Amino acid sequence: MIESSLSSLGAKVVVATSSDENHPPENITDGNTNTFWMSTGMFPQEFIIRFPEPTKISSVTVDSYNVKHLKIEKNTSQNASQFESVTKKEFEHTEGHLQSNAISLNGSSATHLRFIITSGYDHFVSVHRVSVQS
Repeated sequence: MIESSLSSLGAKVVVATSSDENHPPENITDGNTNTFWMSTGMFPQEFIIRFPEPTKISSVTVDSYNVKHLKIEKNTSQNASQFESVTKKEFEHTEGHLQSNAISLNGSSATHLRFIITSGYDHFVSVHRVSVQS
């Protein structure tokens, strides 16, 4: 299993439901847990990551704060539409430190992954890093 920062794979955040100039969506893919994307306080929040080509993914690891429920969807087309559900997960509340959750995608192939945060432990949530294992 190889773990990679998404930016090193050429992956980019192509859609995010909110953006803060100090904490932009591209921080999700830079591999650094000290930088992050922050939501604007409403739910659901989502972001879509596009890979330059179909990518086989055994699991993703999401490092976040205050996320309660997360759904992951995928597609294999060149545009970010027609998603199918892959999994959903409830994160444990971690006061004072990051949540780190490895989520199995069973070797799914995807061009886009959509992460939908349906609820949080607070009004604001942050995603510090998403990494993939192939």
